[in-house]
Amino acid sequence: MEYEPVIGLEVHVQLNTKSKIFCKCSTSFGSEPNKNTCPVCLGMPGVLPVLNKEVVDKAIKVGLATNCAISPKTKFDRKNYFYPDLPKGYQISQFDMPICKKGRIDILLKNKLKSIGLTRIHMEEDAGKLLHGDNLGDSHSSYVDLNRTGVPLIEIVSEPDIRSAAEAKIYLEKLKTILEYVEVSDCNMEEGSIRCDANVSIRPVGQKEFGTRTELKNMNSFRFVQKGIEHEIERQTQVLKDGGMVIQETRLYDSNRDITFPMRSKEEAHDYRYFPEPDLEPVLVDKSWIKRISESLPELPDAKKDRFMTNYGLPEYDASVITSSRSLAHYFEEAAKGVKSPKTVSNWVMGEVMRVLKEDNIEPDQLVVKPVMLRQMLELVESEVISGKIAKTVFEEMIKTGDDPETIVDKKGLVQITDISTIEEEVKKVIEANPKQLKQYKEGKTKLLGFFIGQVMKATNGKANPEVVNKILKAILG
Repeated sequence: MEYEPVIGLEVHVQLNTKSKIFCKCSTSFGSEPNKNTCPVCLGMPGVLPVLNKEVVDKAIKVGLATNCAISPKTKFDRKNYFYPDLPKGYQISQFDMPICKKGRIDILLKNKLKSIGLTRIHMEEDAGKLLHGDNLGDSHSSYVDLNRTGVPLIEIVSEPDIRSAAEAKIYLEKLKTILEYVEVSDCNMEEGSIRCDANVSIRPVGQKEFGTRTELKNMNSFRFVQKGIEHEIERQTQVLKDGGMVIQETRLYDSNRDITFPMRSKEEAHDYRYFPEPDLEPVLVDKSWIKRISESLPELPDAKKDRFMTNYGLPEYDASVITSSRSLAHYFEEAAKGVKSPKTVSNWVMGEVMRVLKEDNIEPDQLVVKPVMLRQMLELVESEVISGKIAKTVFEEMIKTGDDPETIVDKKGLVQITDISTIEEEVKKVIEANPKQLKQYKEGKTKLLGFFIGQVMKATNGKANPEVVNKILKAILG
């Protein structure tokens, strides 16, 4: 029997507000343990939460960017559970009246668009963080850092529309791109700004009913999400093939051993004993509030991709890659201003520029070669001052020195040779120095033309105009 995976993702996103959701404590990462705390986020008796309006703004912003309906009335609820890093013994979250509902994210899958439904987006406060002694030189103790307690989160819950681990990764990458575009989070997975849990089940192909699901936790990168889901699909398939039953539970993913293992039995909503938060009024969101947030939205990734294809004539693949990062799209657009061939710019951005960004682990705005410098270099190529091959040398020099391309070309003497008589002289020297290849060419091995072009380019240190070289060689060789 063949099985089909059914996957839904729950993504927690830390919002980039300066203060926490219900108090004025800082949300800064990396502070001394328990420094960014106060009686409110420590859960002291008698304190009252006060909602940070910016959190609601950012939640609405994400909802609008993901095609959600914004609830005109939303409220907060207490989610009760006991854990050492949850000082109140409950988490203020949202249960039956979330801020956003029924959205979607469109992903490109094998050159076809697929919509992944969103069940809801809701606001909540984060819990603290447990630091176990194994990592602190004290194997017998665990410590609690409550700096993260009360940091604002939104939880984005997808419908069970995802059908493979690879599809889950594509969905997460698209979601991250949208979050970066609307600037609600730094999206730093290493610092926990995005955390993902996956609900995974399998069912016989053709069956409508869902199988028993497990929840996967402890996946701190999109690659590990994909690997964890792949492993869980394999595990559940083997359980059913062996005649067993999948148990509904929460499992942890160990990336070092590439295995999942049980953490606890899977909770249902009633296990948390949700009830309305008595210390917070419901939030009423009117049309003017939604309009204000809507008008603040930037051009979103899909719209930008369509515009790049229309205005710059980019292929869909190029436009998809470049608009996958807002800063990369900005870099391209600045570099492409006024150039004759935007496709040449996209080639350089997807090639040399992205190579350096990956090697140095930096963002486009940190690159020493600014967009205007790339544009100036490509204008030198367009005006035949330098060749495309020399341009690569110029680019590397810009990376090393930060000098503008004209300065580098002048200092290094890289101006392209276009004088026909000079190139003709070099061509004749190359032909005379290679009688064997000349004989073979005359006998019909015309592919040797490339050999002769290469030798001329080598003799001129890459400065000869390749088109002129090609034309002269063909004329002389016949």
